[in-house]
Amino acid sequence: MFTIRVYGILINKDNQILLSDELIRGYYYTKFPGGGLELGEGTRECLAREFQEEMNLNVEVLEHIYTTDFFLKSAFNPEDQIISIYYFVKPLEPIIFPLTNREFDFTEEQLKIYEEKSEIETFRFASLNTFSDEDVTLPLDKIVAKMIKEKY
Repeated sequence: MFTIRVYGILINKDNQILLSDELIRGYYYTKFPGGGLELGEGTRECLAREFQEEMNLNVEVLEHIYTTDFFLKSAFNPEDQIISIYYFVKPLEPIIFPLTNREFDFTEEQLKIYEEKSEIETFRFASLNTFSDEDVTLPLDKIVAKMIKEKY
């Protein structure tokens, strides 16, 4: 079985990159925003939907950056193989979603939601000047982080 994930790299005018800090089933992850492809949608449509759902933000999906080119088993379901696709995105409107300044800076309300859903996330910008592959958790994100650092 395959799980297809689609992620967006959003770099703002201040040369900062958008990151998602997530607490999922007791584990902390810092990753790029995005999510799972649903049956019947294309990868670009998926990414636009994910930004809309997670941040209430309309984005334009731009150039393709990377697609998984090796076997990677899912951390959550060992029966699944993960294929991840990364694109640059740009916001089509100002970001009004509340951003944080620190890693895993969850609100009390989010922590209550976590007790029910076992998943919460928050978003923040990190400076590209100091950003590295060490700032993200997932193996594929680390590959893309290195690619971004080479480009910027």
